[in-house]
Amino acid sequence: MTIHTGDKPFMCGECGYRTTCVSYLPIHMRKHTGEKPFRCDHCDYSAAQKSNLDQHMVRYTGLTKGKPCSTAQKGTLDRHMTEDDGEKPFKCGECGYRTVRKSSLVTHMKRHAGVKPYKCDQCDYSALEKHRLDQHMSRHTGAKSYKCDLCDYSATQKGDLDKHMAIHTGENPYMCEKCGYRTARKSDLSRHMRNIQAINPTNPSAPHQASLRSTSK
Repeated sequence: MTIHTGDKPFMCGECGYRTTCVSYLPIHMRKHTGEKPFRCDHCDYSAAQKSNLDQHMVRYTGLTKGKPCSTAQKGTLDRHMTEDDGEKPFKCGECGYRTVRKSSLVTHMKRHAGVKPYKCDQCDYSALEKHRLDQHMSRHTGAKSYKCDLCDYSATQKGDLDKHMAIHTGENPYMCEKCGYRTARKSDLSRHMRNIQAINPTNPSAPHQASLRSTSK
C-alpha cells in the first residue's frame, strides 16, 4: 500500500534515497558499491541487474533464457568474441564507421541512402530496422513486452522501462547545470527549463538560464 500512499520508509544511508519497498534498497546500493553480480559466461561483461545481462546476451550471442547453444549459433558467438577482441574489419567509405559485422555495415549504409524498408501497415511510419518497427507496432497493439524484474510494471517501449527503473535504482541522470536540480526523466527537466526561461524570456542566454544535459554515459 505504500506505493499508493507515497510513503517511502526505507532510506539509503549513503545518499538519502528513499523507497517504498525494502527489496529495492539492495538494488540501489549497488550504485554506491559498484557491485555487478550478474556476469556473462562468454566475456568479462557484468551487470548490476539481471535484465541488463539478459539484454547483453540477446544482443551479442543471440541466446535467450532457457535456449541452449547450438551449432547454428556458433557463428553468432564467434562474432561476439571478435567484438570482445576489438576487431572491426568492416568500414564505411562515407564516414569511417567500423563494425564487426558485415550485416551491421549494410544496415549503416542504408542510413546514408535514407532507406527505410520496414513499413507500418496501419500508418505512414517506416523504419530502417525491423526491431524499430516492432517497437512502433506496440503502440498500435498495446503490447507491453518490456517488463520490470522488480515489480509488475511493463511498458511498450524500452525507454519507458529505463525511466521506470530509475525509481528502483534512485538514479537521476538529467541535471540542470544552473541550480543542480536532478530528475530521472528528460521531460521533467524540460519542464524545469521552461519554468526558468519564463523568469527571463527576453534573454534565454542569460547566466541564470539552465542548460539541458544528461550526466549518464
